[in-house]
Amino acid sequence: MAVTRHTRGVYAIAPTPFCPDGTVDPASIDRMVDFYAAAGVDGLTVLGQLGEAPKLDQDEAVAVASRVIARAPVPVVVGVSAPGFAAMRALSTAVMGAGAAGVMIAPPSSLRTDDAIVSWYAWAAEAVGPSTPFVIQDYPLSFSVVMTPGVIRRIASEHENCVMLKHEDWPGLEKITALRGFEADGSMPRLSVLCGNGGLFLDFETERGADGAMTGYCFPDMLVDVVRSAAAGERDAAHDLFDAHLPLLRYEQQPGVGLAVRKYVLARRGVIASDTQRSPAGRLTVTARDEVEYLLARLSRYDPRAALRVSGA
Repeated sequence: MAVTRHTRGVYAIAPTPFCPDGTVDPASIDRMVDFYAAAGVDGLTVLGQLGEAPKLDQDEAVAVASRVIARAPVPVVVGVSAPGFAAMRALSTAVMGAGAAGVMIAPPSSLRTDDAIVSWYAWAAEAVGPSTPFVIQDYPLSFSVVMTPGVIRRIASEHENCVMLKHEDWPGLEKITALRGFEADGSMPRLSVLCGNGGLFLDFETERGADGAMTGYCFPDMLVDVVRSAAAGERDAAHDLFDAHLPLLRYEQQPGVGLAVRKYVLARRGVIASDTQRSPAGRLTVTARDEVEYLLARLSRYDPRAALRVSGA
C-alpha cells in the first residue's frame, strides 16, 4: 500500500471533521472515508494544510490519521510537517506504525536558497527514516519557498524514499514539463507528480505529464473522472467536465474562506455533519453561502451530482 514513484490517480485531501463544539467528529470521519472510496479515489491524504493539522494536538493528529487508515480501502498519506524534526519524527513513526502509505512534508517559510532547501529536506528525510516514503509539498504561494525544478531534481536524486511531488506552484505547467524532461534525459529518477492548488489547472497538468491530483476540491468524483478521461485520451470530455466545475473551483480557492466553502459543500453533500472549523477560521457570510448555492445550482445543469438535497450546514 506504500506510495511509490509510479503512483497515479487521485489522492483526495480530506478535511478534519469537527463537531459544532470543536471536538473531532469520529462518525463524520467514517462517513467521509466511505464517501471518498465510493467516489473512486485512488488514495487519501490527511493532516494537510486544509486538514487543519496545526490546530490538532499530537494525540488528536495520531487518532485522526489512525482512524482514516483503519477504515480506508486505499492508501493514506499523512502530513507530518512540523516546526521541528523531533515532532516530525514522532508523528511519522506513529502513523507509519498505523499503516500509512507515506508522509507529506512541507518546507518552513524561512528557507530562501536552493542549498538551504536541499539541506533541510535531507534532515527531514533523516527524521522520517529511509524506509518511509515521503512527498515534497511544493506550494510557494502558501509557504513562500520557491523550489526550482533543479532543486526538486536534487532532492529526488539524493533520497530514494522521496517518491512524490505534490505540485502546487502557480504558474506551474512549465515546471512539470521541465521535470519530465529531466526524467527523459536520465538526469533525474522518475517522481510521481500529483497536483494540488485546488485542482485549478488539472485539465492541462495531466497533459503536461502529471500523474493525477492530490487536492481537496469538494467534488472529488469530478477529479477522478477528469483524470481517468485524460488517461484514456478523451481530451474534450475531460475539459468539458472540468470547465463546468471551474466557477466553483475558483470560488473554493479564495484565500481565507476556501476551507469554509469546501466544508460547507461537503456538509451539503451529507459527507460531514457540520462545516465547523477550529479557530482561527474563515467564515462564510450569508451572502457567500447564497453565492455557493447559486454556483451549485448552475453546476447541476451539467453535473447532476451538484443537485444537492441535504439540509444546509
